Amino acid sequence: MTQDWWREAVIYQVYVRSFADSNGDGVGDLPGIRSRLPYLADLGVDAVWITPFYASPMADGGYDVADYRAVDPSFGELEDARLLVEDAHAHGIRVIVDLVPNHTSDRHEWFRRAVAAGPGSPERARYHFREGRGDQPPNDWESVFGGPAWTRLPDGQWYLHLFAPEQPDLNWGRPEVREEFLDVLRFWLDLGVDGFRIDVAHGMVKADGLPDVGTPGHLKLLGTDALPFFDQDGVHEIYRDWRKVLDSYPGRRIGVAEAWTPSPERTARYLRADELHQAFNFHYLTAGWDAAELKRVIDDSLAAMAPVGAPTTWVLSNHDVQRHVTRYGGVARARAAALLMLALPGSAYVYQGEELGLPEVLDLPEDVLQDPVWERSGHTDRGRDGCRVPIPWTPEGPSFGFGDGGSWLPQPAGWASLSVRAQQGDPDSVLELYRRALRARREHPDLGAGSEVEWLDAPEDVLSFRRNGFTCVVNLGPAVVRLPRDGEVLLSSSGVATEDADVLVPPDTTVWLSRP
Repeated sequence: MTQDWWREAVIYQVYVRSFADSNGDGVGDLPGIRSRLPYLADLGVDAVWITPFYASPMADGGYDVADYRAVDPSFGELEDARLLVEDAHAHGIRVIVDLVPNHTSDRHEWFRRAVAAGPGSPERARYHFREGRGDQPPNDWESVFGGPAWTRLPDGQWYLHLFAPEQPDLNWGRPEVREEFLDVLRFWLDLGVDGFRIDVAHGMVKADGLPDVGTPGHLKLLGTDALPFFDQDGVHEIYRDWRKVLDSYPGRRIGVAEAWTPSPERTARYLRADELHQAFNFHYLTAGWDAAELKRVIDDSLAAMAPVGAPTTWVLSNHDVQRHVTRYGGVARARAAALLMLALPGSAYVYQGEELGLPEVLDLPEDVLQDPVWERSGHTDRGRDGCRVPIPWTPEGPSFGFGDGGSWLPQPAGWASLSVRAQQGDPDSVLELYRRALRARREHPDLGAGSEVEWLDAPEDVLSFRRNGFTCVVNLGPAVVRLPRDGEVLLSSSGVATEDADVLVPPDTTVWLSRP
């Protein structure tokens, strides 16, 4: 890895509650992650991104933070965080922690004081408190989790929460809010973390006057249209201040934006030289299994990042979206999609369990659902729990090796055959495919940051591109495709055949080829 390690890193996302449980309470924790670091090192990842483990009442799985400088007891202690960072570094793995600056928990001391202080107080100025329009909220904004984005207090004022009512939005126009988070950054950087994934990075600044959107169904506009509460230009002033803090520490500490924007060009604004280092590529994540659509998104993504000199990121799944095995329609496509993603220039994100080929769990009993989306939608949207089911480590045990006391969400019985132990050493398994791919990606000079993409002529349902001595071919169509063999087969997501000077690529298959 170069000094700019983040430009080509493969970053593994750990959803803390569902990765590994060290104490048998059914919930994953920091010591559990620490115990599985050898697995991550053997898999071949460069860094791990850990979802929030801060003190929290868990109204939204830890994304409602009550204390940004403390570890929630369900996950361990502050010393566990320090030891995890230390051990990860010993295994050659960098650590990125989640930071939630758009909102706090309603149990945060600041919000408790704001409620107690009453209307017009300096404490309420740290959040967005407003008078209503009669008995109606101050504007027509809707919560991402369903329902209005405002809750009324007994004293008559309303407060803004773009997510759950237990997650009041901070007012980033206040200098004490900005100073508080600069101090939080320094706290965790001093502990040794290598960077931050910034939750709702596009949301901290709201349009002046908090104007109405004017149309219902805001969530459908997310990532496609301009909204008065997301992707406002003022957020960039915040990140310029944060970049100064990051650059003041050795070892290239980074900021990663979770920024839903209307276009790749808007995303690139977060990655200018004096702002953040990476941003999630949601335009790629939401693309369908279609050659023309994927090619367009790849081209647009690379073109948008070029002017700001930032790497493009690629991601297929995370803790907020349906797992791509299910979304794409099967393991064969998921395997092919993984090799396509890992062949592209830039940095890639792997969500825990995707290297096992885990599908979305669609049939969780209603009485175990914990995502606030379930309640906020009036039980019409099952939410995100289906992609958060704890991962299986062994074919046996009360939770397939996740822990000794079961798991907070039930695992399907069929996951025994998808466990880490069941797949280890099986050359046809998804796990071994990921291991081989990550090893090849690290070793091949034209992968990773490597060289640029050169598209090659190919049939309508096929993507084919060259990166100097490396070629990637993806057959997204229903029939076997015969193409000129541009080198020797390095890796394929399913069986391929070579015949004289040609390579035969089955449907839903990606093949890597390499020339001397």
